[in-house]
Amino acid sequence: MLEIERSLVLIKPDAVRNGQSDEIISRLKKLGLKMAARKTLRMDRALAEKHYAVHKEKPFFKELVEYMTSAPIVAAVFGGEKAVAKIRQAMGATDPAKAEAGTIRADFGLNVTRNAVHGSDSVETAEKEISLFFTGDEIAAT
Repeated sequence: MLEIERSLVLIKPDAVRNGQSDEIISRLKKLGLKMAARKTLRMDRALAEKHYAVHKEKPFFKELVEYMTSAPIVAAVFGGEKAVAKIRQAMGATDPAKAEAGTIRADFGLNVTRNAVHGSDSVETAEKEISLFFTGDEIAAT
């Protein structure tokens, strides 16, 4: 039996501004994943701080929150077999300079903060993150 997972994907402000959202989503769909929800929004400070709370004590937290609230982002939910691992592999390393050629971050990322995309790091985290951005009614069955 297949284990269907869900993951949150956030396409960050620079990638949205540069018109790369559709290409990033296309790459994720080519992994055999189904997009269950998608919306463009402008994160407010409260949402950004809650989403990145795990990094609150780190020196880059303030810069990250300011960046993520600076312009619109695209939030999406993808579902499928091993969705979290597939998305993380497609994204590449957090630092675009260290990301494998052909990954999303290598192709579209600018630096560690402005690295084009966020993806959930585990199934458990994904469910928490998804609930911050989407209601159950906004998500199609995956």
